Amino acid sequence: MVVDGARSGRPSVVRTLFFLGVVCFAVGIANAVVMPFLSLFLSTAVHADPVQITIFLLVAPLSGVVGATLIGWLSDRWAIRRALLVGASLAGLINAALTAYIRDYRVLVALAVTLAPLSAALFPQAFAYARQVLSGADPGRAAMGISTLRTVFSLSWVVGPPLAALLLSGGGFRFLYVSAAAMFGLAGLASIVGLKQVATPTVATGGPANDVPTTSRSTLLLTLVAFVMLSCPLTLAVQALPLFISTDLGGDAAQAGPVLGLCAALEIPLMLALGALGTRIRVRVLLLAGAACGVTYYALASVASSLAMLAVGQLANAAFIAAVSGIGISYLQDLLPQRPGQATTLFTNCHPIGAMLAGPLLGLAQHYGFRLAYGVSAVLCAAGLLLLLVVRPPATGRVAPAYAGGTARPPARTG
Repeated sequence: MVVDGARSGRPSVVRTLFFLGVVCFAVGIANAVVMPFLSLFLSTAVHADPVQITIFLLVAPLSGVVGATLIGWLSDRWAIRRALLVGASLAGLINAALTAYIRDYRVLVALAVTLAPLSAALFPQAFAYARQVLSGADPGRAAMGISTLRTVFSLSWVVGPPLAALLLSGGGFRFLYVSAAAMFGLAGLASIVGLKQVATPTVATGGPANDVPTTSRSTLLLTLVAFVMLSCPLTLAVQALPLFISTDLGGDAAQAGPVLGLCAALEIPLMLALGALGTRIRVRVLLLAGAACGVTYYALASVASSLAMLAVGQLANAAFIAAVSGIGISYLQDLLPQRPGQATTLFTNCHPIGAMLAGPLLGLAQHYGFRLAYGVSAVLCAAGLLLLLVVRPPATGRVAPAYAGGTARPPARTG
């Protein structure tokens, strides 16, 4: 077995990150062209009723959480991460290709609980692979590399929805899902051609046992609760924005598009900037600052009297999203340095759980006014920030993923 180790040098790392970037962009496009139109697909092409749509939208993400968690656990115990990337890509390709032609609701639900959860592991496994490569070669720049890949994924979501509209108008849902299948195929090809197998993470030799940082279950659990609190507003605020603009600010719901576009335009350079700062400033400090930006934005939005106020607040909103979505991955990985697969999967699972919590909160906002959605988001961000302040990570010892033929080095500090 060929193992990509620390001795392979910077050119090998750059090449690996390039192909991981292709994987992240491809899987981002595959999801970005499908997810925004999933409800429309189920209602118009499959002719599912509201109850069936609700069941599907609950079963699909829950199955993804379970599947990705199991795969994350396996990936940290055997040297199969590259094989998992290829397998997850293949599962996504088959699932999308079948969905392009199948219109039976029961069969689609079966795909949603079998092949779809396998493909859901592609995103966390790509970042876990990146963590191993970066920690083995240049641990001080791990946060920068992770943030760069996360930026590539964000860019795919800037391109994906407009592309999906063109695909729908040109060939309907069949063309849409065939294109998604092609993107999963590209991700699998990039994994086969550009990635080598990495060893399972192990404790670095040469140091005493008490140098190994141990994250207690309570610390990990409370940190995950904090991330769920910080993730929920990401869905709640976006879902409420068009209705908030049209009902509370007296504007046009379509004006939500430019506001979200402004946020996305600011988010990408901020994510890169935070990744660069992660080489000089502790990841924990950057994450706390980002959470504080979330409190600021949602508090401002809850009292906004004009669209201009919302537009001005997008700088704080973009900083919040960049910190939670980019730096947050590195933070969880630093808590579990020997289990990058599980750490990245746990982080990824926080978003669908937060999204499910956003549904009932949006329902309350429809009854009591959409300002409530932003007020609740501010409270959730404040609670998440408080939890992160109270729950401190353990001091980092001399532990890093070790590779066959390479020297392990310590990961970046979080505390």
